[in-house]
Amino acid sequence: MRLLALDFGSVNIGVAVSDPLGLTAQGVGSIRRRSHAQDMAELQALVEQYQPQAFVLGLPLNMDGSRGPAVDRVQSFGSLLKQQFGLPVYYQDERLTTVAAQKTLLANDTSRQKRRQVVDKLAATLILSTYLENPNNIK
Repeated sequence: MRLLALDFGSVNIGVAVSDPLGLTAQGVGSIRRRSHAQDMAELQALVEQYQPQAFVLGLPLNMDGSRGPAVDRVQSFGSLLKQQFGLPVYYQDERLTTVAAQKTLLANDTSRQKRRQVVDKLAATLILSTYLENPNNIK
């Protein structure tokens, strides 16, 4: 099952996709958020290109596991995705994925400018990888 993962942020939406069998995650890029209509148009192009069977959204739980306003924003976005594309939306705990992405990029001596360009894509890839590694998730 091919999945399209999104790291939904206030400025960018990181994007990753699984292979058709749902075994591996590859970063696709990031969408610079402009307006709801433009964001959905860019996502529509990705849905047409990759033909996913579902979305996986990173769920930004607080460090103690509680839910804050960011969770509500992501779940509202998930509802919009389901409504717009008619695909299921699954959620994956994304605590520390951006931190892990930054550490990976720093360890690889990636320049600050390049890190800004790829951190959201890498975070989406980590979200999807974590989702795919959990044997309890639907695949």
